Amino acid sequence: MKRLFVGTLALAIAGTVSAAGPGAVRKQLEASMLLTGDVVVGTDGHVASYDLDHADRIPADIANLVKSGTQQWQFQPVLLDGKPVNAKARMSVRVVARRESPDSAQYVARISGATFGDYDKDSNEQIAYKERKPPTYPQAAAAARVSGTVYLILRVNHDGQVVDAEAEQVNLGVVAAENDMKVWRKVLATPSIAVAKSWTFRAPTQGPHANDPFYVVRVPVVYNLRQDGRAGMPGYGEWQVYIPGPKQVVAWSTEKEDANQSVDAVPDGQLALVGSGLKLVTPLNQG
Repeated sequence: MKRLFVGTLALAIAGTVSAAGPGAVRKQLEASMLLTGDVVVGTDGHVASYDLDHADRIPADIANLVKSGTQQWQFQPVLLDGKPVNAKARMSVRVVARRESPDSAQYVARISGATFGDYDKDSNEQIAYKERKPPTYPQAAAAARVSGTVYLILRVNHDGQVVDAEAEQVNLGVVAAENDMKVWRKVLATPSIAVAKSWTFRAPTQGPHANDPFYVVRVPVVYNLRQDGRAGMPGYGEWQVYIPGPKQVVAWSTEKEDANQSVDAVPDGQLALVGSGLKLVTPLNQG
């Protein structure tokens, strides 16, 4: 990972030297990949079957890690007319590799988060984007080749308007002094929050959430530059290396929170309704 030298575009305070310099920040490096697929839960709540998208592009050891996880998962059975039935849903799984210890050269991979629910923009039972204008890449960040992902959480009213928007976490694809990292997180988060407040959504008109007064949704905003300097996404099944940002507690989101739902397990361009989907009642990682 190339060290980031902050220029004048970053903000004046970005050049401040911190005791937690790049060497200490580098020890926080982690890598992850987001995998998607389908899962079928049986009447007893166990996983009956699952399929990962583009399985041929997923490293074998990571595919085995997901397989081992699914074998231990227990979901709350889905009821239809009071009787348990098989249920199929889309899933996304975030696999993260972190250092075994701060000074270790070895990384340990684990499933850090997941979502289990469909996103169908044409379904009347789901909240969906109505109008979503993407944020522009901040000029300072683009000039300094700063990449990252902003994980937003939004509160949307029944009319589809965003009434609250916060950045829960900002992961950065650069290494710099801790003070500089704080600045870059803000540089990416600020336009993300601003543009998200202009988004509109289509609220469900049918199903269990049709009469909800508001909806809490998670949305990722990705800022990534290819080698040619243009915006681009990392490849599916490839590791993305970054410095994870601290997770911010958003008071108005906690009442519907699911312990197994993850801040960073939503695919780009989609959204996850907090408190919806299949309910996992066991930890993502056991043993």
